[in-house]
Amino acid sequence: MTARVLVVDDNPSNVKLLAARLAAEYFDVLTAANGAEALSVCAAGECDIVLLDVMMPGMNGFEVCRRLKADPDTAHIPVVMVTALDQPSDRLMGLEAGADDFLVKPIDETALLARVKSLARLRATLDDLRSRAARAAKLGISGAACLSQGEEPSGRILVVDDRRSACEAIVNALKPHYEMELEPDAAEALTEGAAGGYDLLIVSLGLSGYDGLRLCSQFRSIEATRQIPILAVAEPEDRARVLRCLELGVNDYILRPVERAELVARVRTQMRRKRYVDCLRQNVEASLEMAVVDALTGLHNRRFFDGVLPSMLEEAKRKGRPVSLIMFDIDHFKTVNDLHGHEAGDRLLQGLATRIKSLIRRSDIFCRLSGDEFVILMPDTRVDVGAKVAERVRAGVAGAPFFIGKNRSIAATISIGLAESGRCGADILREADKALYRSKEGGRNRVYFDVASPQAAPRAPGFRVVRAG
Repeated sequence: MTARVLVVDDNPSNVKLLAARLAAEYFDVLTAANGAEALSVCAAGECDIVLLDVMMPGMNGFEVCRRLKADPDTAHIPVVMVTALDQPSDRLMGLEAGADDFLVKPIDETALLARVKSLARLRATLDDLRSRAARAAKLGISGAACLSQGEEPSGRILVVDDRRSACEAIVNALKPHYEMELEPDAAEALTEGAAGGYDLLIVSLGLSGYDGLRLCSQFRSIEATRQIPILAVAEPEDRARVLRCLELGVNDYILRPVERAELVARVRTQMRRKRYVDCLRQNVEASLEMAVVDALTGLHNRRFFDGVLPSMLEEAKRKGRPVSLIMFDIDHFKTVNDLHGHEAGDRLLQGLATRIKSLIRRSDIFCRLSGDEFVILMPDTRVDVGAKVAERVRAGVAGAPFFIGKNRSIAATISIGLAESGRCGADILREADKALYRSKEGGRNRVYFDVASPQAAPRAPGFRVVRAG
């Protein structure tokens, strides 16, 4: 996976070396000689990943990273510190500034490419979610405000390690901040991870009875854990396995002996990003839901109906089961708008939708097609049963007035047409529309359907059924 990588260093030789290594792997490389230039490039949205030298005149790398992470427009850009400083305190300072990782000079080319490729995958996911959320916002579909990557999130963590002393040290370091669970058995961890609603998985690559890399791969292949970040714990000499785990989709790693402060900082980074990604994903899902929901009534809209009807009819045909469809509109609805105003008409539509939802079955699908025109899809339902539902709906609407504001209420009735797929196949909507027209012709406030066989005509008290012909 390629990406646009910004190399920030005041030493031209270092810039050329990094640029050549990255370009050889088909990354697009941009360069900046100081912190101010780097901030300008990032603010313009011209890069996907930043390789940031620490020791620069004027504004050092730590300050540049802090500014990037403090700005909502650039906080999502992954940052890797490139430095000759290799003390735990230096790593901690960078992680607390928001850096995703450290590469120590002289840079190992394999480690550089593994980390950049891993971050490129992360950035691609973020870009996709951000783009969808932005498109939804332009359409007026606003989601929840996402947690800033600078805020402190809570969460649940599962630690998978069969070395008791090592895992207890991890648990004790994180317990003041997070809800911790420990699982030494890899097979149990897979089950627990899928069912437990965790926000982070910490996996030892040195499990004695199981391949830690395989466990990470399995977590990534299971739907329930695919999006949960993974922090691998490895031995310093286990370099090849560390690089391999990044290729498998592990988000970050830490080497033993585990520095308590570095562990907390790396976990905090993963938790913040998880919350941010979750919020973006929820906003995208909400926008998709809103695209098929009528804003006024909260019912499914015409787009949803047009999508679900063909698949429902196809499934019904394959299984030999009927589908019934109720189509109705409000009698003389235009008069309501003309006499009482459109706000009163909207209140009537909302009240009617709420009342009818309480009268139909859980399995029925209630949609607003347009204006005052509605449909109710009833799977696994023959027309005689559908007629009973339709009459219950008609009587429920006519049985009590609707509040339209300012202590005013109005009575309303509906005319209903009914059809069954077993009689008209894919033309069920057209047949229901024809039946609705007959209902209006017959005097309104009634249910009409074409009774093709005697058993289809219910004789319950109060039913308004008009036979064809």
